[in-house]
Amino acid sequence: MISEPIRKMSQVHWIVLFLCISIAWLFLYLLSVPEELRLLSKIYGANFLNEFCVITPNVTGFLQIFSMWALMSAAMMAPTALPAFAVYEELGDNVEIDLWRLLLGYLMIWVVFSIFVSILQMALFLSGYLDNLGQSTSSKLSGSLLFLAGVYQFTSFKEACLSKCRMPLTFFMEHFEQGPLANGLRLGAVCLGCCWALMLLSFVGGVMNLAFMGLATFLMIIEKLPQYGRFLTMPLGFILIVSGFNLFVF
Repeated sequence: MISEPIRKMSQVHWIVLFLCISIAWLFLYLLSVPEELRLLSKIYGANFLNEFCVITPNVTGFLQIFSMWALMSAAMMAPTALPAFAVYEELGDNVEIDLWRLLLGYLMIWVVFSIFVSILQMALFLSGYLDNLGQSTSSKLSGSLLFLAGVYQFTSFKEACLSKCRMPLTFFMEHFEQGPLANGLRLGAVCLGCCWALMLLSFVGGVMNLAFMGLATFLMIIEKLPQYGRFLTMPLGFILIVSGFNLFVF
């Protein structure tokens, strides 16, 4: 499907595309833990959920966490990546391009991120800062993550990454001659630069909390829109800083 010109994709192609995204979200839903079970865990203790969601401190447990993060990254980032792919395809009207390699480079960045954050989650879990649902058990950790994400919203690096995501035409024209794989890596790195701090807030809302993932995806999509994103970045940062400060202090 991706080898077809994106701007000429038929209804069937679009249906297949969004079906793939929907399947990813369906798997995330199946991995999520219903609110009823969360409430029961408060009554009967955290061990109540062990048979539903076991994180073991071994290779199997790590692969379980990594698979979840890789799937979550794909489901959350795919809706924001297609416009950039379309722009790249349009730049290649007079030359042969390989969108598969562009996609490969983009996904490689998120696979590396998934490995890193899986190691972080396992370390925090073994240290007692996360429960077996990937949710923070420490107000200090939650407050620190919220405060960090809020401060990052105001940094020049975040703004630089967002400016490239909001103007993919200019971004690709600067590096088009380097080829699709390198451009895919660059696009993935810039996208990660926009979103990594917000993605880490999964530890606050719960890694397996579908509602939190949906809200985070919505915010990241809006933030990358050139018409509306600039009205969201700083207010969101202020809200995160205040929320983090309240949790950390009180």
